[in-house]
Amino acid sequence: MMAKCSIATSIEPLFQTFNGLQQLAEKRPFKVWLLDQFGVLHDGKQPYPGAISTLEKLASTGAKMVIISNSSRRASITIEKLKNLGFDPSLFVGAITSGELTHQYLQRRDNSWFAALGRSCIHMTWSDRGAISLEGLGLQVVENVEEADFILAHGTEALGLPSGLVRPMSLEGLEKILECCATKKIPMVVANPDFVTVEARALSVMPGTLAAKYEKLGGEVKWMGKPDKIIYESAMAMVGVEASNTIAVGDSLHHDIKGANAAGIQSAFITGGIHATELGLDSFGQVADSSSVKALASKYDAYPTYVLPAFTW
Repeated sequence: MMAKCSIATSIEPLFQTFNGLQQLAEKRPFKVWLLDQFGVLHDGKQPYPGAISTLEKLASTGAKMVIISNSSRRASITIEKLKNLGFDPSLFVGAITSGELTHQYLQRRDNSWFAALGRSCIHMTWSDRGAISLEGLGLQVVENVEEADFILAHGTEALGLPSGLVRPMSLEGLEKILECCATKKIPMVVANPDFVTVEARALSVMPGTLAAKYEKLGGEVKWMGKPDKIIYESAMAMVGVEASNTIAVGDSLHHDIKGANAAGIQSAFITGGIHATELGLDSFGQVADSSSVKALASKYDAYPTYVLPAFTW
């Protein structure tokens, strides 16, 4: 009798490619769609072609939609911005943003990690985009690292001042401050884990870049958003649905797709967002080469269930 032996085989994660959302919605009628905004619905300046009508058609199927974003803004501001861009707020159940989660955790402090934080912080924020308000959090913004208990990173353009104003600062200038903070070994809370985002077809640096730099310096970072499953669980709790009836749609393999993998939910990767250049795409709606998508997914160790060129019906 011959001895049996098992041979371990490497199974390459598979995904299905569709030209439009209609095919996906008909194949798998998910109850809840968790939608990224930048790179999926709009580019920060205007909606992508067909995005608004696609939302309307998706809503007509009975699907519920939640914006799930690494924006450092509060949820209400995110919904208002979408309205100003021409989106109908009534199409969404609501929004969960990194900024909203950060605000809630800093306000409640019912989590042991946040409960241990002090009240004095170095605040890295926005200038041209508009600074982030810390009202209601009981925090004291300081400029001197020696006086700080932690770093709060909302933006990459300025340093918050005790007066409530901001001092515009280069990314290099903020990184020098981080070097001092690392020496003191104070933790960082990053309210937008994105490294870059799509804005009018260009990529802009986001706070996640500062957080990654701080980790390399040996600093401790609390990532408040994708790819951590905390933001997905909050979104599903908002709608009261299980993971099996949920799909996440996003353009970032590291954040949107890897986060969906961690949360145990299916995902749809929009190839025309921040990875467009890596995939050799130079026009809206262009279909990415399947082998290129597989290679990129392996590079980021993030595997989508479905792949679409854009958020179009």
